[in-house]
Amino acid sequence: MRRSLLTRAATTAAAAGLALPLVAAAPAVADAHQDGRSAGASDQCSGRSVPASKISFQLYSYSAWQQEIGVDAVLGELADIGYKNVEPFGGSYEGRTAEEFRALLKEHQLKAPSSHGGTDPETFDETLDFAKTLGQKYTGSGGWSGPGVPFFGGSTSWESAMETAEAMNTAGEQSVKAGTGKHFGHNHWNEFVLEVTDPATGETMSWWEAVARNTDPRYVAFQVDVYWATDGGADVVEMLEEYGDRIDLLHIKDGDLSGPTPAFGTQTVVGEGDIDWPSILDAAQGKIKYYVIEMDGAPTDASFARESFEYLTCQDF
Repeated sequence: MRRSLLTRAATTAAAAGLALPLVAAAPAVADAHQDGRSAGASDQCSGRSVPASKISFQLYSYSAWQQEIGVDAVLGELADIGYKNVEPFGGSYEGRTAEEFRALLKEHQLKAPSSHGGTDPETFDETLDFAKTLGQKYTGSGGWSGPGVPFFGGSTSWESAMETAEAMNTAGEQSVKAGTGKHFGHNHWNEFVLEVTDPATGETMSWWEAVARNTDPRYVAFQVDVYWATDGGADVVEMLEEYGDRIDLLHIKDGDLSGPTPAFGTQTVVGEGDIDWPSILDAAQGKIKYYVIEMDGAPTDASFARESFEYLTCQDF
């Protein structure tokens, strides 16, 4: 990845003092047919699209709705839309054991090929056992094993990036040997805003690229959050061209990126924001295993999940 695509402008990275976002409710749309598309939508679909079997939904999007109706009802809504996969996080289980949550998924004919779980080395064996019971194909979290990168502003170092890479390699090897697949890291914006310099070569690169270059492809994959990567100044199409054999999952997230970084409070239904989805989806062909739809703080109804699902399954690119 070239330096030109790694940072938009570091001066836009100040995060302190930002107000918490207010999310506007999306308009309601017609109920979905059994094929997962709303009335009349199939008549508008043409060209290539993302198959439903590769689309997943990050349940964190509906954490507020889950508080109102429970995860069982949320899963039912997603299944009715046409989803085949979900990506749970810690709060999704509502105290259920792995066996109980697996049974709940089966009831709704859903699978969980990935989740955002724990990375603590002291309890990682338990994480792997839980993931194996759910039938996951990947383990990972909403961040990184090891020290990771500062979430807001701050600074980092080459040594810290290498420590993260080593921790990712260790977790990935454990996960592969346990039968739960590669271990992924998930980015926000700072992974691209912050740069580090390789002391051996003098080359400066983004923190994300330093970790990508120094992790073992046998054990470590990446889940690129498209919205946050773009907000941090990365060109996701170029990332897919250069690191497509390492990026197995995308977080499909959209919104208004015209303001300062980080772009809080501006996320939208997929296809209604500033992300160039046709170019990204075209570059992702044959590389991405799962397209995981997400909105931080989605409205407490099915509209976001439905409209975003329809966009991907009907997208012509």
